[in-house]
Amino acid sequence: MTEQTDNLGTQTQNMPASSGTSGLKLAVLTSPNQWFIPYASELASHFVCPLMFKHEDIGPDVDIVFILSYHRIIQESYLKQHRHNIVIHAADLPQGKGWAPLFWQVLEGKNDIVFTLFEADAATDNGPYYSKKVLHLTGFELNAELREKQARMCIDMCKDFVEHYAELTAHEQSGESTFYPKRGPADSELDLQSSLGEQFNLLRIVDNDSYPAFFVKDGHRYILKIYHG
Repeated sequence: MTEQTDNLGTQTQNMPASSGTSGLKLAVLTSPNQWFIPYASELASHFVCPLMFKHEDIGPDVDIVFILSYHRIIQESYLKQHRHNIVIHAADLPQGKGWAPLFWQVLEGKNDIVFTLFEADAATDNGPYYSKKVLHLTGFELNAELREKQARMCIDMCKDFVEHYAELTAHEQSGESTFYPKRGPADSELDLQSSLGEQFNLLRIVDNDSYPAFFVKDGHRYILKIYHG
């Protein structure tokens, strides 16, 4: 993952980490200036706990840190300060490690996406997992709807983790590991030799504003945007 710097600390600077109904102190950690913030804020409100934007600002008294859509590397020394550092990855780990697993699988034509809730460690997407849950897609969702369903799944799995905390057991990942590379604007290019129908799943995952679909014809670049009619 790439590191990013920011000048933000926590949205609720003076709020203590929540003890919650289970007696556990919680915190939600996400990166600033990105799509997941409203959902992270919703989850923090549900737990009555702080929403943090820098892992360095989370004290060692916190039992569980939910690390959701966070784009900085966290050193192992920080992870060791907490009982649990929980990450949710939209893939059936150890398959599908890496970047944008939901979008890669949509591109592959999959409609049943396994989400894995697991313990963060020093390696990428490599820690023991506590639960897996399947998100069922219709095959017609566009980018914003895919993000919404992804976020709702993450929120539900975090709530389940706290609610059933005493019953959960960690399982080591097993099987073949695969890795998805990071997607960039160039990955939104359409192939003029293929039909729109053949490239519909690519159109589903492009972002009309940040990385819209495009094609190049005789040296000229054209942008396509997709909406529900």
